[in-house]
Parts: sequence; structure tokens; C-alpha cells
Amino acid sequence: VQLQASGGGLVQAGGCLRLSCAASGRTISDYNMGWFRQAPGKEREFVGISWKGGSTYYADSVKGQFTISRDNAKNTIYLQINSLKSEDTAVYYCAASGRLFYSGRSYQTEGVYDYWGQGTLVTVSS
Repeated sequence: VQLQASGGGLVQAGGCLRLSCAASGRTISDYNMGWFRQAPGKEREFVGISWKGGSTYYADSVKGQFTISRDNAKNTIYLQINSLKSEDTAVYYCAASGRLFYSGRSYQTEGVYDYWGQGTLVTVSS
């Protein structure tokens, strides 16, 4: 699976942005699709996941602010970010995991994801 993330840019605080992650090579309906982000000087962190069954789960830090959706027909997942804050400045990555089972909260860890997009930079100006 090749993943291409896009949609990042410079946004004012309080604004919103929708990131896209287009997949090719395989259908995303076979995968659980995650979003991660890496802020400057920090480690990459889990943002949320779109389970192939249709449900979603978010990190506590972004609940209510971020929304993941998927369009299997377009083979694309999206990350809607509302009420942007300066601390949302980061490179955002999409990733695909083909695992059938996850121990504990391992779906929040990078190691269970098989494929990664190149990342798209979101910069929030205050």
C-alpha cells in the first residue's frame, strides 16, 4: 500500500483543516487506518484510528477536536481538525495496519502499522 498525505499548510489559530490520505495499491477497506503526528522536538504520537469495521477512536488530547473519516470508494481517509491551536503544529502522518488483533492499546503504537505516508505539515499561527 502506498499512502499519500496532503492538505497541510499554514492556518491561523481557531481555524480548521482537513487532511487527506490517499491510498494506492491496495484497498483501505482491508486496513485499520491510523493518524499520528510529530510536533517539533517531540516524539511521534498517536492521534486516532479508523477501524475497518467503521468505528473510530481518538487520543484523549484530540477528542472532540479531531474527526477521522474514510471513503472506501475513493480509497482515502481524512482527518478533520477544528479549532486549531498552536500545539497542533506538527507533521501529520497516516498509516495502515493489517493486523487482525491488537494486544491492549498497541494500536496506538507505531510498530503495528505496516505502511506509512510521507507526512504533511500543519503549522498553526497564533
